[in-house]
Parts: sequence; C-alpha cells; structure tokens
Amino acid sequence: MKLNLLSCDAQRPDKRAIANCILTISQAMDELLANELTGLLLEGEIIEIDLIDSNISSAFRALRKLSVDYEILD
Repeated sequence: MKLNLLSCDAQRPDKRAIANCILTISQAMDELLANELTGLLLEGEIIEIDLIDSNISSAFRALRKLSVDYEILD
C-alpha cells in the first residue's frame, strides 16, 4: 500500500519520532533516508512511502498520533 504524507499539523513536531515512525512503517527505508524525508515533510513537501502490509492499522494510528496528515494512494 502506498501513502502520501501531506503535512504535519503539530504545533511542535517531534522530528525524531516522525523519522522513527517512517522508518518503522515503510518498506526499504534506512535511517538516513527517513531523517531526510522527515525534514522535507516538515518543510511542506509531499512524501510518498510504501507501507509494510503487516501493520497498516498501526501505521495509521502512529501517523495520527504524530499529527501527520496522509492520503492513501492504493
């Protein structure tokens, strides 16, 4: 399943927690790339990631907890 991460609406976003979330829920991701994508997301860029199929509901819950808006692509 693919997701677009649209924005983060948190007043004080936790960059490390968002990067760890992206690293945990996405396929073929390393820590450096997760940190880079988090920076881009917080700057306002839309990020596309592939989710690991085994924990989709946990991924959605984690993103909502971090105030990350997302869009399901397929």
